[in-house]
Amino acid sequence: MITELDQPRHHHPPFPGSDGDTLLDPAPVAALDRAPVPAGPRAVWIAAGRSTATNELLVGAFHERGVRAERVEPTELGRLATPGDVVFGRLDVAPTLDGVEDGLWELRRVERRGIAVLNRASTLLACHDKLQTVLRLARVGIPQPATAHVDTVRVPTELGFPVVVKPRFGSWGRDIVLCATEEELTACLKALGDRAWFRRQGALVQELVPPADFDLRLVVAGGRVVGAVERVAARGEWRTNIALGGTRRPVEPCAETCALAVAAASAVEGDIVGVDLLPVPGGGWSVLEVNGAVDFTSAYSLAGQDVFEAIARVVADATPDLDASAVGLPG
Repeated sequence: MITELDQPRHHHPPFPGSDGDTLLDPAPVAALDRAPVPAGPRAVWIAAGRSTATNELLVGAFHERGVRAERVEPTELGRLATPGDVVFGRLDVAPTLDGVEDGLWELRRVERRGIAVLNRASTLLACHDKLQTVLRLARVGIPQPATAHVDTVRVPTELGFPVVVKPRFGSWGRDIVLCATEEELTACLKALGDRAWFRRQGALVQELVPPADFDLRLVVAGGRVVGAVERVAARGEWRTNIALGGTRRPVEPCAETCALAVAAASAVEGDIVGVDLLPVPGGGWSVLEVNGAVDFTSAYSLAGQDVFEAIARVVADATPDLDASAVGLPG
């Protein structure tokens, strides 16, 4: 089965707000049917399946504000999180590339109990399932590579070559294949038949945006850009993933890229996400990915403002009493 997706290509008219006047500093992204973030929560629980440098530095940023925070396994939320707390969902793609790490149901349960959740289960699924991401971006007219979903060896007929084949749930640059011809794509799809993730949910095939040897990753929190870097591909590599030898360099993003990143975050109802943008020949940008568990470092900081402090401040701005006068660190 092949599903061709009706979506804008790179040259289509700009999305709403691309003039930079309306989306650069809006109110925090609103989502339907969610518990309001409470004033003066007692703790921030970062729900993640593993400890990473990003997660631990986020914990430290909340501690710097005098706020109790901890990275916890999602299974611990039922015991630890209570109404008045904030849960920050940072579940990543499973190492098997066939779904999201365990914990989505736990996030749903705490939300049903009236506990505020940033990056809800539905948002994480919309980010990590790249087919859902494509459909959500297309729904609001955000430019992205032309894409087809395949679950057999039949080749999409509406895409131009070269194309990129990637898992529906992918990360770290794994199992991504560049195919220059229809013959290469057919061979690739046949080879993927041995992959459990392909047998379960197929793959995405996307037209290649001509490589510029770099892309932009912007961190969006509360409806505004709080961090950014350029990621530069390693010599001889067309992908910019840091796991594949790419490097970071500082950047001050322009109004156009900020507006596009904020619009993409809004499309998946993301509270704190990373958005990857590729430059398009002739001008403009294309959204390649929205990451619900984005990893970042202090190199992402903008204009002298530490990115981790900026995210802690975004949460505090939504919760005016989230400071040392409201809740202290455990003694």
